[in-house]
Amino acid sequence: MSPETAKSLETKTKLLEGALRTLTEQGIAKTSARTVAAAAGVNQALVFYHFGSVDELLAAACRYGAERTVARYRARFETVTSLSELLVVGREIHEQERTGGHVMLLGQLLAGAQTHATLGPATAAGLDLWIAEIEKVLDRVLAGTPFGEFTDPRGLARAVAASFVGIELYEGVDGAGAAAALDALEQLGVLVSALEELGPVAQRAVRQYLRRASGKR
Repeated sequence: MSPETAKSLETKTKLLEGALRTLTEQGIAKTSARTVAAAAGVNQALVFYHFGSVDELLAAACRYGAERTVARYRARFETVTSLSELLVVGREIHEQERTGGHVMLLGQLLAGAQTHATLGPATAAGLDLWIAEIEKVLDRVLAGTPFGEFTDPRGLARAVAASFVGIELYEGVDGAGAAAALDALEQLGVLVSALEELGPVAQRAVRQYLRRASGKR
């Protein structure tokens, strides 16, 4: 890599991190080329040189932040062996991300998506990275259980992700209510795990019931 390329990459990274910091600390309404450049410690003209517009910078920052965060937890997802453990891991991630200010960042991105056309697809792409990891876990932990035949891991992964997004936003107005919602999800995971540990005869009965309930034969 040439010195010029390395310098350009360094500047772009500074701008991406500056955009994320500005969104978290000042909100979408105060995020501009000037405030991002100040956070990044560079000339604001470089925002337009490297990204073309503030909106394009914010979209790139959204993808950059999501990729970096998901990568940090990928190894942890790979160790999950049950649905209840997945929900526990989700709660751990929630606590860590809230402490790091990333829950606030997500709220700002979702708010900004209403008025910044590029932010909607970028935020969705960032969430899809989380959904892909959750789906892989669900494919693994539900296989061979009474639920594997009757669930759609992709749809369920989106439901889990949407639940956590909703709880994160709800937490801003009702912290106790959000904690209760997380507790309820964990209790649901424990219930599913208990069903997974049933003996073969009981599991066969559960499958037969699910087939009847779903109309499958």
